[in-house]
Amino acid sequence: MQENYLAKWLNNELSEEELAAFRKTEEYASYEKIARASKGLTPPAFDMDRALADLKSRKPQETKVVRMRPTRYLMQIAAAVTVLIAASIFYIATLDETFTAEYAQRTEVILPDASEVILNAGSELSYSERNWENKRQLNLDGEAFFKVAKGEKFTVNTEAGAVSVLGTQFNVKSRKGFFEVTCYEGLVSVEYSRSQKKLPAGSSFLVINGRITDTQAPMTTEPSWVNNESSFRSIPLSFVLKEFERQFKIKVETRNVDLDELFTGTFSNTDMNLALQSISTPSQISFTLEGNKVLFYGDNAP
Repeated sequence: MQENYLAKWLNNELSEEELAAFRKTEEYASYEKIARASKGLTPPAFDMDRALADLKSRKPQETKVVRMRPTRYLMQIAAAVTVLIAASIFYIATLDETFTAEYAQRTEVILPDASEVILNAGSELSYSERNWENKRQLNLDGEAFFKVAKGEKFTVNTEAGAVSVLGTQFNVKSRKGFFEVTCYEGLVSVEYSRSQKKLPAGSSFLVINGRITDTQAPMTTEPSWVNNESSFRSIPLSFVLKEFERQFKIKVETRNVDLDELFTGTFSNTDMNLALQSISTPSQISFTLEGNKVLFYGDNAP
């Protein structure tokens, strides 16, 4: 059907030929029914004079006037805005500065007192910068080396214990089941399990799986990982392999390996193949490297 057939049909403008063609379409029957039904429809009656009389007879309602007090209203708004700003400032002040070193990364942080912090891989450090002078507290999850500005004091809180310092250089390592503090310069105070221990330069405090363990004095002036090496002295192999995971961002699996065996040695944090050899050879275990996963296994492993 041509688009103008319907309009011309409603206006009786179709020619005989066009009307014959229109009647053959599928739509014609429906249009015919609608047209027949429409002829029986009549509009509702409307009495204009009566409607006008009803309108004039209605009593006009009084308009209510609300007196506004602009000064008082503006003062209320100003007070609300002031409270909102004060609350926002207080909230912002409570937010902590957070620094993270992802796996296979290292992050350097300068504290508000110019003290320096180096975060080892897989570590996080946070503190309140706005509240620093009133609450000189840091929260550490992982490992970090601190070079504290002379005369400055703060406390490093970890899940295992707290370390208070005053103008010194020290390393804190707090991992699951492992807590170690090493003082390289000055003096640090370590709080652990409701007891306190003073660490002078050249001494360490070590806790493995909740047990305080004797440890040797550091042979260097800073932790080895700062120079891209991870060093261990009589440390269970499980912690060594976890550190390997963090330094190279790789998944470690073991089979028929004694993870409680004590490991003494060093591995490179930049050369994976050399690190694998440095771990496997003294431990007398083998390994296979596939993509982002390494398997360490014993000689009797299936």
